[in-house]
Amino acid sequence: MQDAHSLIGELETAIQSGSKDKRVDALRRITDLFVSDADRLNDQQIDVFDDVLSHLIKRIEGKALTELSQRLAPINNAPIEVVRKLARDENIAVAEPILTRSRRLSDSDLIEIANTQTQAHLLAISTRAQLGTTVTDVLLQRGDGQVFRKLAENSGAKFSDNGFATLVKHSERDETLAEIVGLRLDVPVRLFRELLMRATEAVRKRLLAVAGPESRNNIQRVLASITDDAQHEAGFLSERDFEDAHERLAALRAKGELNESALYEFARNDRAADVIAGLAILCEAPLKLVADLVQSNHREAFLIPCKAAGLDWRTVRAILTCRYFGARTSEQDLEATRGEYIKLSRSTAGRVLRFWQVRQNTTKEADGAAAKRPGSTASPQTVPADGAASPFLSVPTPDDRVPRQFGRLRSR
Repeated sequence: MQDAHSLIGELETAIQSGSKDKRVDALRRITDLFVSDADRLNDQQIDVFDDVLSHLIKRIEGKALTELSQRLAPINNAPIEVVRKLARDENIAVAEPILTRSRRLSDSDLIEIANTQTQAHLLAISTRAQLGTTVTDVLLQRGDGQVFRKLAENSGAKFSDNGFATLVKHSERDETLAEIVGLRLDVPVRLFRELLMRATEAVRKRLLAVAGPESRNNIQRVLASITDDAQHEAGFLSERDFEDAHERLAALRAKGELNESALYEFARNDRAADVIAGLAILCEAPLKLVADLVQSNHREAFLIPCKAAGLDWRTVRAILTCRYFGARTSEQDLEATRGEYIKLSRSTAGRVLRFWQVRQNTTKEADGAAAKRPGSTASPQTVPADGAASPFLSVPTPDDRVPRQFGRLRSR
């Protein structure tokens, strides 16, 4: 092997000549020499190569650096300073081989690069065979959806509790990510349950279809538990719960503390009784009417009190994805519902809501009078005998149909 003096002499000649071709040729020959003897070099000899190559790459760019990066990436004792410079190169073609494969980079190196470089650099780091929690935490803080999905696919990536919580949270709006995270075996039980609880029915089916036998059994157990809890919660919220919430929130309204922001937080925290009671107060409608509309199987009925209250779509979306009302709503359904909500005017929603309120009161009075007559029973409203559809059906309940004319309601 050439000694340090001959290497440095060749380097000086290449640099002083000013010839790009000579510099590239020198780089390749010195790299060849290092690669061929790498497993026999001691630390002092590696330092010599590090110094020589570090000086040479200052005057070289493009394909030659990419080639150097590709050759040094798999070598466990590659010159450390050269490796660090290549990993930080703005050109991802140069940096990627080192970022994805080199074991010479420490967690500190990876964290510094993740904090300062582009999404392409973060994506390359996300594919490394092993990643510690301190690195993945930074990648999840700065990364985009592609970085999230690549990290979740990486079985060698370790996540902190906060890291897993971040993945699960982002999975709510990214069905592909939800499927990837759902197939990991190291997700904490609490967060795995939350992931499945928030997942759409389509995501749940795909997870069951691709999961192995053991994972499939675990998914089925968690889904059964979620169903049981949802049924229990639905039964647990009694009429008294809604009345208590209404009384409490009416007091907040009197103090000027009940507004859309409060309603949004109620929805985000799955406080169903507070959502319904607060919405009833904000749209100035009876609690029972709003409860029936919000819990209807038809989303169109749900939109009326929300628009009458003047809620922004952000708040409406939070309510729609609240666990009590329909956390498994797909993004496609949400987008379609958003379109309907935008088209519906507040004035129209207010008129429809008042109509339903009058209709509800009239029905109650009619049923009450019928009940007092011997041998009479109250009966639901029907379509007129002439066969013409009435403008609206009866006020919808969780099991009723919504007004037939709703699909025609538009902004005016």
